[in-house]
Amino acid sequence: MWLVFIKELIELLRDKKTLFFIIALPMVIFPVVFGIMALFGSNAALQEHDKVIRYVLKNGDVAPEFATKLFYHNDFKEVIIEFSGDNSIESAIKNDEVDLVIELDEDFKNQFENDKISDWKIYFNGSNIFGGTKRKVETLLQEYVDELQQQTFARLGLAAEQFEVFKEPIKIEEIDTADDRESFGEQLGGFIPYILIPLCLTGAMYPAIDLGAGEKERGTIETLLLTPISRLSLVLGKFLCITTTAMMTALITIFSMVLWSFIIGQLFDVSAVSEILKAVGWSDYGLIVLLLLPISAIFASTLLAISIYASSYKEAQNYMGPLSMFVIFPVLVAMMPGISLNFNWSLVPIANVALAIKELLKGTIDYTFLIPIFASTGVFALISLLFCVYWFNKESVLFR
Repeated sequence: MWLVFIKELIELLRDKKTLFFIIALPMVIFPVVFGIMALFGSNAALQEHDKVIRYVLKNGDVAPEFATKLFYHNDFKEVIIEFSGDNSIESAIKNDEVDLVIELDEDFKNQFENDKISDWKIYFNGSNIFGGTKRKVETLLQEYVDELQQQTFARLGLAAEQFEVFKEPIKIEEIDTADDRESFGEQLGGFIPYILIPLCLTGAMYPAIDLGAGEKERGTIETLLLTPISRLSLVLGKFLCITTTAMMTALITIFSMVLWSFIIGQLFDVSAVSEILKAVGWSDYGLIVLLLLPISAIFASTLLAISIYASSYKEAQNYMGPLSMFVIFPVLVAMMPGISLNFNWSLVPIANVALAIKELLKGTIDYTFLIPIFASTGVFALISLLFCVYWFNKESVLFR
């Protein structure tokens, strides 16, 4: 078994494709990709912040103070468009002729003087995730509303102090009992398993294809079966090799994430990131690695069984493609709000590990749940491995 394991591992490490997925992808590619995404995202947010919004104000003469405030604001530029027939407000915004249309109630003056609520309409395209247009116009409108409230209170003969009490009769002081680590874990703790667990699958997938379908395609499976090594030892050796590559991918990813987080924290003076990572002890990082071990074993045995069944490299790839969907859905559980680790979830493979990693990063894990987690994932891994051994002993599968 160990001879098979060492032999297969050496051959895999000679393969440039395997080295790319095990080392280059988690160590370099992912940080670069995330960095580019963050750069483009920040540039888009900055452009949205600096964007001058083209607007049309309908019935602006009923609120001259607001019209003047809007006209002289640096973030807004008035354009002249006539809306009639096919050229409606919605079509003008869709055709990028204007960004914002504010339609005031024609009877606003009379309504305000008689203490009645006035209906104003704001038209804009809200598909932009940064929502710059909506945010800017709401800020400006709130300033004008505050002025109207002050005028109303002055007309009623109320003092400025009474106006402030009316606006905010109760002042709420929020005291968050969650520390920085718990808040960080709640916000990003579900995202970390979303990276680690699929990477374990990826790290196991390509070696599994090569050690099963690849052997068939190269015609070396017959030679391997003629050696004085039992089929059980052959399967276990290949299984351990695939599990090792999956764990290597996870370990390098964890090291890369911690390293790059420290580097980013130091370069951009984000000390909170470094402090939070320091708060996660080495024992917690060790537990994360241990939690990924039975998951990697499940992936290794399942993928090896699929690879043994496939008659070619391409066929194995086609079978393994949909498997990623069955992995992603349980991992997404950890990212859903309101779901936390309990006994029931600790029995669900993959989802239990994702939730446990999240709780470890938060520092709120109940360590007693680790027992059912390791038990359930271990049993599932053992069943998968036994099926793989059974599959490898069937001549109809090996030589199909």
